[in-house]
Amino acid sequence: MPEGDTVARQCRILHDALAGAVLTTCDLRVPRAATADLVGWRVAEVRPRGKHLLMRLLPPAPGPAPLTLHTHLMMDGIWHVNGKALRSSDTSAGPRPADTIRVLLTARHEDGREARAIAYDVKQVRLLRTADEGSLVGHLGPDLLDPTWDENTGLRERAIVNLAAEPDRPLGLALLDQRNLAGIGNIYRSELCFLRRLHPAAPSSAAGDLGELVDLAHRLLVLNQDRSVRVTTGGMLGRDGDLWVYGRGGKQCRRCRTRIKRGELADPRLEGTEARVLWFCPRCQAGPGAPVTMPRREPVHGRAPARRRDR
Repeated sequence: MPEGDTVARQCRILHDALAGAVLTTCDLRVPRAATADLVGWRVAEVRPRGKHLLMRLLPPAPGPAPLTLHTHLMMDGIWHVNGKALRSSDTSAGPRPADTIRVLLTARHEDGREARAIAYDVKQVRLLRTADEGSLVGHLGPDLLDPTWDENTGLRERAIVNLAAEPDRPLGLALLDQRNLAGIGNIYRSELCFLRRLHPAAPSSAAGDLGELVDLAHRLLVLNQDRSVRVTTGGMLGRDGDLWVYGRGGKQCRRCRTRIKRGELADPRLEGTEARVLWFCPRCQAGPGAPVTMPRREPVHGRAPARRRDR
């Protein structure tokens, strides 16, 4: 699943292409919105909220309330803008079959320029009044890429309080819970736990200063929001040295040379859902609260197993 920085970059590309333009075609290929006619509506802006994309639209004449076209990339979703796909290590930018199109938009700017945006495999396509956006994203915690993060808005403090509220909850689950803080996916969950030298199954109370953890998460997403290849190692480790542990099962830890382990961590609150895969160094992350064993699939002949599509 794309991380928050990928979603923010996708929104920025959409915003640059569509903001200020008037829709000349709008084809929403989902039952709940298939009959919507938005031709003549103007794209005001495209903004992220955690991992959600919010395209805000203004009516062609006074009367109707502004609307928001909401989408979520989930595992496989991606937008193509003017025939180009977002380049990211999160998603496959290759060609997509036409039957996976969920949203097709064309728009014209005042100077005659035209833009075309197509959403493939996106989920949760909804059209609602902009004033009602809270019904879809109001449950989310502070957005790590909120532009007002550093402006004494209390976002950092709220994220810390949210994480501290359940000290016995495994840190790896607390970080993925978008109600605590929005934008972290499986990649950042694994990398943050490694950088803090904690096993993902260790309790949140073992993380020490949660403010430092939140600051680190914020800094990593900000640094990567303009990159097509995510880097958490500082970028000084040469070719393929972009991440510490994620997707590196069976390979040597870049810090201590111990073999990286691949495990799974399930959330007991979410009945019927599969455990999420994770990676960790059993030596660097053998800190307080780390379990002795974890369910895992060992690599074959020293090679890392193929990546699953549950990022």
